[in-house]
Amino acid sequence: MTQRQRRGTRPPSPARPEDAAGSAAAAGGPPPSLTLDALGRKCPIPIIMLADRIRDVAIGQVIEVLADDPAAKTDLPAWCALKSHEFVRAADLPVGWSFLVRRSY
Repeated sequence: MTQRQRRGTRPPSPARPEDAAGSAAAAGGPPPSLTLDALGRKCPIPIIMLADRIRDVAIGQVIEVLADDPAAKTDLPAWCALKSHEFVRAADLPVGWSFLVRRSY
């Protein structure tokens, strides 16, 4: 297993063919610089993953978080507001959602 797989990251979407049709980037959103795969992980893991990796992208770049825990639909926008990052959009996937977050500082 590679370090990327252990940390739950993937190359920018679409990384899996089954995600391509439903990803936020495919729906016309900005292309992500980094994709975090939190599918199958419960709250608060998607937020922890995002907080841990947001400094891996430059200011103004977008991170895509893939999650299927219903709490992520409220937690990710709330975290963005709390930390002053921009919540760009959410898009439905066949399983879960794709959330786009733009780093503000």
